[in-house]
Amino acid sequence: MDNLLSIAQLSNEEIMSIINKAHEFKEGKVEQFNGYAANLFFENSTRTKCSFEMAERKLGLDVIPFETSTSSVTKGESLYDTAKTLESIGVDVLVIRHSQQDYYKELVNLSIPVVNGGDGSGQHPSQCLLDLMTIYEEYGTFEGLKILICGDILNSRVARSNHEALTRLGAEVHFAAPDYWQDKSLNADYVAIDDVIEEIDVCMLLRVQHERHNGAKTFEEAHYHHDFGLTGERYNKLKERAIVMHPAPVNRGVEIESQLVEASKSRIFKQMENGVYTRMSILSHILTKGDK
Repeated sequence: MDNLLSIAQLSNEEIMSIINKAHEFKEGKVEQFNGYAANLFFENSTRTKCSFEMAERKLGLDVIPFETSTSSVTKGESLYDTAKTLESIGVDVLVIRHSQQDYYKELVNLSIPVVNGGDGSGQHPSQCLLDLMTIYEEYGTFEGLKILICGDILNSRVARSNHEALTRLGAEVHFAAPDYWQDKSLNADYVAIDDVIEEIDVCMLLRVQHERHNGAKTFEEAHYHHDFGLTGERYNKLKERAIVMHPAPVNRGVEIESQLVEASKSRIFKQMENGVYTRMSILSHILTKGDK
């Protein structure tokens, strides 16, 4: 594996290899690499950026600090020239998040690997893989699981990546969303959350992404929570073994009732924990091209 740009580039076998190695790291496996990593985040991030940095440090990589606000990006430097500069000074792997969808198509002339930390409303492969790891920890399979992904589907790279991977791995994926946040290009059924809440194995809630709406549609938070959020009443209807997930940050009281964020069925902070091990596995596969 030379880069990780989209979940679509991974075979089912490669997905399971990444998940299995992530479990090994979680159980104490140690790998050490000599080299340098840089995290280029052109959009704000807490979990993904810090998680990658923790993963890099655990693997022995030196992390080259990079902040857009103090870089030559403020002088108009292009993404390609920024990435090429870091390659030229000896960085071995780049993790990039950018608001431009498919930004990585501009970087084909780089000779160092790129990990996509999120591109616009396109893909978020590392989030998808940590979600898969979390689900696999619970069920030991994906075959036959019923997954509900609920929320801002149209603007969600998480929904897009997870739908692609989970469907291929044998899960039954449904969406729930207001009409104005539905993406008809994705081949999935849209359902009413109350029609399926008692049947699903995974309830995956999505953040309402205000920054991507460009004023196109305003909504009442209370109404959204009533129609599409995980309320206490809906939580109590979940199956005993069902789990609740969210990529975070959470808009408490909008996508999910605040006290449910750390309820017994919630795996939201477990996802964050697993994110470090998943990203260690991704970097290990890239730096060894999957041979180790």
